[in-house]
Amino acid sequence: MILIKSDGFPTYNFANVIDDHLMGITHVVRGNEYLSSAPKYNRLYEAFGWEIPVYVHCPLITDENHKKLSKRCGHASYEDLIDQGFVSEAVVNYVALLGWCPSDNREIFSLEELVEAFDYRHMSKSPAVFDTVKLKWMNGEYIKAMDFDAFYEKALPFIKETIHRDVDYKKIAEMVKTRIEIFPDIPALIDFFEAVPEYDAAMYTHKKMKTNAETSLAVLKEVLPVLEAQEDYSNDALYGRLVEFVKENGYKNGYVMWPIRTAVSGKQMTPAGATEIMEVIGKEESLARIRSAIEKLEACK
Repeated sequence: MILIKSDGFPTYNFANVIDDHLMGITHVVRGNEYLSSAPKYNRLYEAFGWEIPVYVHCPLITDENHKKLSKRCGHASYEDLIDQGFVSEAVVNYVALLGWCPSDNREIFSLEELVEAFDYRHMSKSPAVFDTVKLKWMNGEYIKAMDFDAFYEKALPFIKETIHRDVDYKKIAEMVKTRIEIFPDIPALIDFFEAVPEYDAAMYTHKKMKTNAETSLAVLKEVLPVLEAQEDYSNDALYGRLVEFVKENGYKNGYVMWPIRTAVSGKQMTPAGATEIMEVIGKEESLARIRSAIEKLEACK
C-alpha cells in the first residue's frame, strides 16, 4: 500500500484515516461505491493500533433511468430543489426514505421523528430511484400541514407576481394551500384573478351538471339582475342568495353555479367555487365578467 506520494505528500487514504481518528470519528457514512476501499482503511487502523470505526455504506441514488445522480449530468442539488419550490423538511424526509424503510411503512416524519426512528441496519443494498413525482407529493403534504402564516410568507411572492389587482391575497393563499405540490404551481392556479383568459364556449358544457352553452346563456341572463341587486358580495351572502335563486326556479345547484364559475374564471379547474371567486374580485368585476360571458355565448349562437 502506498502511503506517501512521490511529491512527499500523503495519499488520500492515509491522510483520511489519520484525520478521522484525530477527530474522534466513530461512524463513517458514505456511498457503497467506496466499499472496496474499506479493507485498506482497516489495515491502517490496525497498524496504528486504533479502533476501527463502524462503516455504513449507503445504496446509490439513481434517476428514473437508473443512472447515478450527478450534478455534472444536470441532476438537481439540495439547493436547486429549494429554489424549485420544495420545502427543506420535505426534501430531508424524502431522501431519508431512499434506501431505508421504517418497520411500519410510515412516510411522513418530522426531523425529530426521523432521528428517533432511523436505523441504518434496515437500509437496502439495492440502489434507490429518486422519484420527483413522489417528492412532489410529499412536498404537497408538508405544505398542507404548514402553519398558514409560514405558508403565506412563502406563497406571497408567487401571488404578487401573478396578480396586480387590489384583492385580498390572503384569501387567495387560503384557496391554494391544499391544492399545490410546490410553490411555483401557484401562478397557473390563480392567473384568472388578474384577467379572464381566452376560453372556448364548449367549456360551459358539463355532463354531470347537465349544462351546455345554450342553457348557460339562459341561466346567466336570468341570474344577472339578481347579482346586480345583491349588495353583500361576501361568500356566504352570495352563496345564500344563489341557493335561493336555485330553489325559486327549480334548478340544481350545479346547473347555476357551473356557468357562473366558468364566466368569472374562464377555467374548468379553479381553486375555489364561484361565490368564493366573486368575493375576491368584487361586485363590479364579477358583473363585468358575467356580462362578457353573455356576449361571448350570444356570439356563438
